[in-house]
Order: sequence, then structure tokens, then C-alpha cells
Amino acid sequence: MQASPSKIPNPDEQRRRGRWKLLAVLAVCAAPLIFSYLTYYVIKPTGRTNYGDLIDPRAHPMPQLGTSSLDGKSVELGAYQGKWLMLVASPSACPKACLDQMYAIRQVRAMQGKEMERIERVWLITDQAPLDTMLIRELDGVRMLRARAAAVTAWLPPPQQAGAASPIYLVDPLGNLMMRFAPPPAGATEAQAVEHYARIKKDIAKLLKASAIG
Repeated sequence: MQASPSKIPNPDEQRRRGRWKLLAVLAVCAAPLIFSYLTYYVIKPTGRTNYGDLIDPRAHPMPQLGTSSLDGKSVELGAYQGKWLMLVASPSACPKACLDQMYAIRQVRAMQGKEMERIERVWLITDQAPLDTMLIRELDGVRMLRARAAAVTAWLPPPQQAGAASPIYLVDPLGNLMMRFAPPPAGATEAQAVEHYARIKKDIAKLLKASAIG
């Protein structure tokens, strides 16, 4: 017995249903991050403020930077998508102000307690000069990637003050640049610097709490 024409599956209808199912799955996957953005940036209780500078993530998606590991192997920054990235960009010399930022991101990450594993620390090295062996040991746990300075400059908003140390940039688990934290003001006391990084820690803790991904 032949199937009635009305019961024969329509290929176009099947494709439409397939697309709707795919869109539904994508919406479910993206919902936690969308919700975190809404709760943190849009639905703000009175008095809530963020310490870092907000960056429109639509304007700064992660590009192909052509990054490589210290031994020259191709390793794209996108390999670390899926986690929150605390990122610093600077030449390999990394003077004291740069080192202070590196130590700070280690401390800020550690202060997140059990949530710290959701965060990766990244140093984008914007030249090809060799790194001091002792520096590599001191920064154990930091993902060190060499990148072309021009590509990094095109992606990351510059420091607010010319000549200042690299800000700490925050990249969300989907690869969107979303926040920038300036270094402590010039001449800041140790107590002021501690307060500065404590407030950065607080911003990141709020995001981790609001987001179910990464």
C-alpha cells in the first residue's frame, strides 16, 4: 500500500523544523551568558556600579591574532575560549609596572576561591625578544603567547593614559572583550593599590556569580 501524499514528509518542512531545533539549542546554550549580561549591566539595583571600564563586546570579538607559544608553535588565543581570560599585553621586557599587573592577576584569580579554575591568566607578548628564564619561572601558570603588536593594538583599546602599563583586560568565555581595568594611579600607596585590586576582584566575582558558563 502506498503512503498517502499528505503523509509523505516534505523536505522543505523537515529543513525548517531542523533549523528551528538548532536555533532552540543555540538559544539554550547562550541563555546563561545573555542573562549574566542583563543582570550585571541592564537590570541594575540602585547603587550597583562597576569598577572596571565596560567595553561593548560586539565591537571587540576575539580576532585571529596569529599567536604562538614561546617555543614557536602556533597556539591561537581562541584555544582558551570557554574560560574567563584575564589578559595583559606588553613587550617581553616587562618592567616593574608590568610585573605588578602580572602578580595582581594571580592574586585576583586566587581570591576567587573555588571559582578560580574558571579563569585563565594570559600574557600577550608583543615582540620577539627572548624572555628571561627567571621571569618565566616567576610567572608560572600564566599562558604566554607571542602576538604581533599591530594585531594586538587593533583589538585591545589602549590604556587611558599614554605610556601607562597595560590594563588588565577581561575576555568572556565566548571570546568577547568586555572589560578593562586600569593599573593603579601613578604614585598610589601600597594600601591604595590593594584597594584597587580588591575592587577588581569584586567586579569579577559578580560576573562569575551571574554567569553559568565558563
